Amino acid sequence: MNPRAMRVWAALPFARNLRDRRFQALAAALLLAGLAIVVPPLPLTRSGVSVLAVVDITGSMNVRDYTSDGRPASRLDIAKAALRNLIPELPCGSRLALALFTERRPFLLFAPIEVCADFAPLDGAIAALDWRMAWEGDSRIASGLHRALTMAGELDTDLLFITDGQETPPLPANGIPPFEGKAGAVRGLIVGAGGYALAPIPKFNDRGRETGFYTETDVQQENRFGPPPADAESREGYNPRNAPFGGAAARGEEHLSSVREPHLKALAAQTGLAYAHLDGPDLRAPLLAAATPRPLPSRLDPRPFLGAVALALVLAVFLAGALRARFTPFTPSRMS
Repeated sequence: MNPRAMRVWAALPFARNLRDRRFQALAAALLLAGLAIVVPPLPLTRSGVSVLAVVDITGSMNVRDYTSDGRPASRLDIAKAALRNLIPELPCGSRLALALFTERRPFLLFAPIEVCADFAPLDGAIAALDWRMAWEGDSRIASGLHRALTMAGELDTDLLFITDGQETPPLPANGIPPFEGKAGAVRGLIVGAGGYALAPIPKFNDRGRETGFYTETDVQQENRFGPPPADAESREGYNPRNAPFGGAAARGEEHLSSVREPHLKALAAQTGLAYAHLDGPDLRAPLLAAATPRPLPSRLDPRPFLGAVALALVLAVFLAGALRARFTPFTPSRMS
């Protein structure tokens, strides 16, 4: 194009509009709005988890050895808060099942459901967990964990088992019962709830009202089923036939409670699970480290982003014009 034609082209209104920043911004906004209409969601794959969460609701979980907002909080309250905080931190597509533990077995409340689509019922179910749901007073942690692993295997999930580890009645002298499954076949995490110092266990009456704390004589201090301990012969009143555990009543601290971390770590080693202490309402990092990453088909929808950028450009054009008009000094015309 010769210089004269170029000058003519540059003088045309359309050419001047092409050089105008406002026109360029509005044209870009129009293009982005069109793309927001026609561009489909983009397929992608990300990692999630599928977990069976089992919460211990036995009496020792009522011990208030945590604090929340400056007030004492029970182990069960902190466990519930940790689970409720965990759900929105999991990738959408992850699935979670919920079960209670008391006596010697877990009770499944519901099978795995999606954590985003079913957030409201999940959050409500966890918030409603209560020690009054327990059907027995015993707390056979090892047996409950073994059965929870079987349940998780049947559901094809990993396991999240939250407990303070206090066995009631205490374990017999021969220790942890054998695990009949395959260690590591189900991955997961045991979470130890509670402080490390002994604390009294609240006691409740038939109407669920707190009446004080358990005392030494309220609680079985020794398991006298199975073979006697190694020191039985040195006990007062020992008789191999009639008093193999000795003749005196057992003494101990089973009416007090702390997180039984050595016991829980032994169970983790026996079953191939990981262990973490519940230091506060944050379970995401230890759970993701212990759980099986599961590929989740997902989609990335760029349309909201494209529409938002188009709207921002339109608003910028009009705001820039308004600001220019506001701050441009007024020059009165001269009357001839």
